[in-house]
Amino acid sequence: MVISMKPGATKDQIEHVCRRIEEFGYRVHSIRGDERVVIAAVGIGDVTHCLESLEAAPGVESAVRISAPYKFVSREYKKERTQIKVDGAEIGGEEFIVIAGPCSVENEKQILTTAAGVARAGAKLLRGGAFKPRTSPYDFQGLELEGLKLLRRAREETGLSIITEVMSDGDVGLVAEYADVLQIGARNMQNYALLKTLGKAGRPVMLKRGLSSTIKELLLAAEYVTSHGNPDVILCERGIRTFETATRNTFDIGAVPVLRELTHLPVVLDPAHATGKSSLIPPLARASVAVGADGLMVEVHPCPEEAFSDGAQSLTIEQFERMMQDLGPYLKIWKEERAAVAV
Repeated sequence: MVISMKPGATKDQIEHVCRRIEEFGYRVHSIRGDERVVIAAVGIGDVTHCLESLEAAPGVESAVRISAPYKFVSREYKKERTQIKVDGAEIGGEEFIVIAGPCSVENEKQILTTAAGVARAGAKLLRGGAFKPRTSPYDFQGLELEGLKLLRRAREETGLSIITEVMSDGDVGLVAEYADVLQIGARNMQNYALLKTLGKAGRPVMLKRGLSSTIKELLLAAEYVTSHGNPDVILCERGIRTFETATRNTFDIGAVPVLRELTHLPVVLDPAHATGKSSLIPPLARASVAVGADGLMVEVHPCPEEAFSDGAQSLTIEQFERMMQDLGPYLKIWKEERAAVAV
């Protein structure tokens, strides 16, 4: 449930409401707001009686039950959009954020060359896998710690923030030492032990939609992270598995407006993993801007034919530069529409 206090509610009134919540067997999950305090409570109990009692308490403006199964990521809990700051970038804010880099970190020259190229073209974050979940146990699994160190080197040279995947709850602390954003891959979207640990990681989390997961399941996975203390979750649509074989997955671009109705969390799109074809990335990048996404994640490699993984869906640095230039007119309209909504 969500309890909204009246503007100017006193500290004593807020503390009284918190005590009443606990007396009914609920737990105060969070208190936020400067001018108007909003208290979120979770638990199991007599909701109707609790709400009636709280509405009668001094300083309370309203007390409502959140009907969605995902509480803290829902628009019922928070009407305004969440904006997640990552160094100088703000995902979900007034700038369309582009994340680019190779599928996996292969060596120093590869990652530094890519980082310099995508930074020059306008990317704000560098992606690159140090730990790689692969379908085959014989495929390249990543450089692990050495890969993380190379990503740090790339950040030092270019100023780009780093996003990289973490695969197990035991690795969260290590990866968080090197990365600015922790990515959860599609295969781990419902790894609940990992999601719980990320709630205490102290880093923003990008949560990729599972291969065959519904939007509801994606939001419930995000709820695991937020309910364990981390409100900074970015949702990523990267295509879902359907009967279609012309592309690697089916790009559910309609998920963006749906998610913008259901949640306050920012949403980015990943057309590389959705299609598996580099030629399809530029047109779908334009579509991502047009549909109102908060950002874009693409794969870029200096020489895709030599890539250890996902070469077919990787842009060259030159192709990425052209794509960013082509996005210019679309981004202008995007900014105008975003500014109009903010008014």
